[in-house]
Amino acid sequence: MGLNSFLKIFMPKNRIFFELFEQVADNCAKMGTIMKDVVAETDFDKRSALISQIEDLEHANDELTHSIFTELGRNFITPFDREDIHYLATSLDDIADYIYASAKKINFYRVNPNDMGMQKMAELIEQGANQIRIAVRELRDMKNMRNITEALVKINSIENQADDVFDMSIERLFATEPDAKEVIKKREIYQVMEIVTDKCEDASNVIESIIIKYA
Repeated sequence: MGLNSFLKIFMPKNRIFFELFEQVADNCAKMGTIMKDVVAETDFDKRSALISQIEDLEHANDELTHSIFTELGRNFITPFDREDIHYLATSLDDIADYIYASAKKINFYRVNPNDMGMQKMAELIEQGANQIRIAVRELRDMKNMRNITEALVKINSIENQADDVFDMSIERLFATEPDAKEVIKKREIYQVMEIVTDKCEDASNVIESIIIKYA
């Protein structure tokens, strides 16, 4: 048996990890784009159809995340630390979960999303999810480190902007909304939308840890 053939026995099928992570990140980016459409749509039924698309993508990501964990148990050699694979899979799954939760609450509470705070937050969610997609796609070969670091810096900036939007939205809400029930409902939606950007930053931190170790 030649050396190359021998080494192939121990070569991990690690491309599957990159493929799965890229699919998850792509779905998160799609969810972010649809979330922006959700808050722009004034018709309840049309909004429901958009939220159903987000739900389908969230379920797809659940299955992909399960596949990542299955491959983690099946492969002896992995492209990077098993703990980092687990952390990245979990953090990406959290992004999808909270985007879906945000969208679902808008129709569940029958809130009119024609709101400056929600629309700005949705823009930031779309931007954050797209930057995560960029960073995850660069993990496959780590040749374009500048692309990764630029994406991570942008994600941090987006999270900071989301904090500011959240604070301003809450301040405006208490100053202008006379209905206490609306205050409670909108505040909860703002909170969950802001958590999405936190989860993007969590995923960014995992990616940063990976590139420090392996770049």
